[in-house]
Amino acid sequence: MRLTVGQAIVRFLAAQYSERDGNRRRFFRGCFGIFGHGNVAGLGQALLEYGDDLPFYMSRNEQAMVHTAAGHARMSDRLATFACTSSIGPGATNMVTGAALATINRLPVLLLPGDTFATRPANPVLQELEDARSYDVSVNDCLRPVSKFWDRVNRPEQLEPALLGAMRVLTDPAETGAVTLALPQDVQAEAYDWPEELFRERVWRITRPVPEPAALDEAAALLAAAERPLIVAGGGTIYADATLELRALAESTGIPVAETQAGKGSLPWDHPSSVGAIGVTGTPAANALARQADVVLGVGTRYSDFTTASRSLFADPGVRFVNLNVARFDAAKHAGVPLVADAKEGLRALHAALGAHSVADAYRAEARELAARWNRTVDRAYAGDGRGPLPTQAEVIGAVNQAAGLRDIVVCAAGSMPGELHRLWRSTDPKSYHVEYGYSCMGYEIAGGLGVKLAVLDSDDPSREVFVLVGDGSYLMMAQELVTAVAEGVKLVVVLVQNHGFASIGGLSESVGARRFGTRYRSRTATGLDGPLLPVDLAANAASLGAETIRAETIDDLRGALARAREASTTTLVHIETDPLVPAPGDEVWWDVPVAEVSALEPTREARAAYEKARTARRHHL
Repeated sequence: MRLTVGQAIVRFLAAQYSERDGNRRRFFRGCFGIFGHGNVAGLGQALLEYGDDLPFYMSRNEQAMVHTAAGHARMSDRLATFACTSSIGPGATNMVTGAALATINRLPVLLLPGDTFATRPANPVLQELEDARSYDVSVNDCLRPVSKFWDRVNRPEQLEPALLGAMRVLTDPAETGAVTLALPQDVQAEAYDWPEELFRERVWRITRPVPEPAALDEAAALLAAAERPLIVAGGGTIYADATLELRALAESTGIPVAETQAGKGSLPWDHPSSVGAIGVTGTPAANALARQADVVLGVGTRYSDFTTASRSLFADPGVRFVNLNVARFDAAKHAGVPLVADAKEGLRALHAALGAHSVADAYRAEARELAARWNRTVDRAYAGDGRGPLPTQAEVIGAVNQAAGLRDIVVCAAGSMPGELHRLWRSTDPKSYHVEYGYSCMGYEIAGGLGVKLAVLDSDDPSREVFVLVGDGSYLMMAQELVTAVAEGVKLVVVLVQNHGFASIGGLSESVGARRFGTRYRSRTATGLDGPLLPVDLAANAASLGAETIRAETIDDLRGALARAREASTTTLVHIETDPLVPAPGDEVWWDVPVAEVSALEPTREARAAYEKARTARRHHL
C-alpha cells in the first residue's frame, strides 16, 4: 500500500487492540493535537483523510492534551489511551511535563511530536534548536529522559520497527509510560510502499504473570508468622482489577488494609478491613498500624516518600516487606521478598497458600476501633463548626462527597486538596477516586478530568459524573481545556476552591520557618507582595471559556449548586471561597523537606531544630 508516513501511522494506530481476560478493545481512543508547520501536512493531512479510523480531538495546550490522555489511560486501567501530536518547537517541549507525569505514574501515552527536516535542506528552519555539537539534536531530545521508549524516524523504512517497539512498551504493565516517536516534518509527508500486514488488526494481550513458587512460599511463611501484618494497597491493585481478591484475602486473614493515593478505593471506605490512607497524607488509624507492623504486604505500590513518610513510618526494628508487583524494580524495594506477579494472580496465590490462617482477634478489633475513631473525626470535619467567616476546605470536600453518587468520580492533583482528599474522601468504588499524586502536577485537574470523562463515556456506565476539584493556583496554571470540554460536549462538574494563594506550600513554608513567603496572591506594596487581595474573578473567567458558572458563598449554597450542576447538561463550574488557614484533621507524620541550616530568623532556627530531631527516625530497610 502506497501511503505517506503520516497516513501509515494513523492506519496502524487505528488497528491496534488490547485484550485482557478475553475482553478486547481499541487501544487508541483517538488522537489529540494542535497543528503547526511541523505536523499539519503529515499527520494533520492523514487524520483528515482517515479520521473515521482514528478520531481527531483539538486541544488548547500540548501539556494539557497529554494529561487528558493520561487521565483516560488511568480510568481505563491502562488498557486504552490517546495519541498526541504537536508541531516542532514549543509544541513539542510543552509535552515534556505531561510525558513526565505519564511515565512517573506508569500510564501509557503516545507522543508524536513533529521534528526538523531529516534532509536538512535549509537549516535552521523555523523553531529549530541549533546545537553546534551535532545537527542530529532537536528539542525533542528533551523527551528522552521522560519517555519509556524514544525513537526518531528519519526514514520511512524505520517506521515499522518503531511502531512495534512503541506498542510493546505501551502495553507492558511493568514498563509502560510515555512513548515518543519524533517525526521529521519532511518524512511525515514522504510516500512509501508498505506491506499490508502492517495495517491488519493486531491484538496485544495483557498477560497476568503468576508468582514464582519459591518466592510465594517465602512470602506466605512471612505473613503466616507475623503478629501485626499490614497490607498497603497501591495503584497496581486497581489497574489489575484485583480489588475483589484483595477483599477476599483481607476478610479471610483479618489483615488490615491501608491505601496509597493511587490505591485509594481498593476497598470501600466502610469495609471492616479498611483503615484508610497511609503516609504523610494518611489517617491516624493506618499510620498507627504501620508504625507497629512487623510484616508489610505491598500490593502494586512503588513506595513513594509520601507513603513511607520519607522512610520513617515503618518503625518496627524487625519489619519485613513482601512486595507483590508486576514490575521487578518495585518488587525489590526495601529489601523485600519480591513477588513478581500480576496483582490479581498474586493475591489469589497468597490466599490459597495462607489457607485458614488468621491474625489474632484482638488485632482485628484494634484495627476496626482505630478506623471507627477516625471515621467519627471525618464526620466532624465534614460538618464543620460554622464559626469562621468562610467554609473550610474539609467542609467543601464533605459537600462534594455527599453530592457524588456511589460510582461518581472525584479528580484532583497538586496542592492541599489531595492530602485532605486522601484522608477524608469516602470511596465506594475502585474507580471513584482519581488523584494525580505521582508527579503532583498543578494544572492536571481539568485536563485529566476530561480524559476521565471520555473513558466514562466509553464504559458500561456512561452516566457517571466527574467532579473536578481544583484550587485557584492550579486553575490559573491550566484552565483552557474547559474550552475543549465545551467543544466536545463533554460534561464536567468543576468545583473551584478560591483561597487566594498556594495553601499547601503556604503551610509547608510556615513549617520550615519561611513565613508563607511568596505563597499568597496579593498586590505589591513597598514591603513586598503583602497588599490587598488581587481583584481576579475566576468564575467570570470560566464563563468566558464557555462553562456554566454558579457562585456559592456558604456550604448550604454549595450543596444547592452541586445539585444544579448534576442536573446540568453542560460543563458547569461552581466557585466558592475557603479559609486556607484551617487545615483538615490528620496525622502528624514527618516528610523530609530540608530546612536552612543557618538563619537569622528565629522561626527558621526553630524549624531546623525540629528537622534535626525528626530525621533521626529515617532508616533504610535492609
